[in-house]
Amino acid sequence: MPVLPEPPAAPAAGQAHLNDQARQLLAAVEDAMRTPTSYRDDSPVPLVGTAPPVAQPGIPPMSARTTEITRAVMYASFATVPPGLVAVAVMVASEHANPTVIGMICAAPAAIAVPILALARLIRRAGQAAPADVHHHYSGPVHQEYSETHTTTKGVWARTNNQP
Repeated sequence: MPVLPEPPAAPAAGQAHLNDQARQLLAAVEDAMRTPTSYRDDSPVPLVGTAPPVAQPGIPPMSARTTEITRAVMYASFATVPPGLVAVAVMVASEHANPTVIGMICAAPAAIAVPILALARLIRRAGQAAPADVHHHYSGPVHQEYSETHTTTKGVWARTNNQP
């Protein structure tokens, strides 16, 4: 074990100046600790006001369509795990496991799903872009009334409520 030298008995040049700075720093820290650093306003908050919304922690809100798509992607990805694991287990057990083949098996569901999803989106957009052709041919006095019907279905057991 090395022996450390004893500290000098007399202060070295400039050491008194450092002690004064240390005392000033400690005094400033103690002064800062005495002053309050936070304040809680317990006054009641108005129910309606002009304050902008505040971002809440957690998952940001999504539209219903985005939520449905996210759920479908999660369920589809969970459905591809068991067949892939079985295929990998069979190849490992037969001692013919090839990393390239395993990669192709794991990528096959995505390689099949991507073109199908692209075609479905293309068909959906084509259907939305096409205007509805409505041709009416009347002979005589006609009273025509058009109202759009909104359908809502709620609950575990479906109850459809059609209202104009």
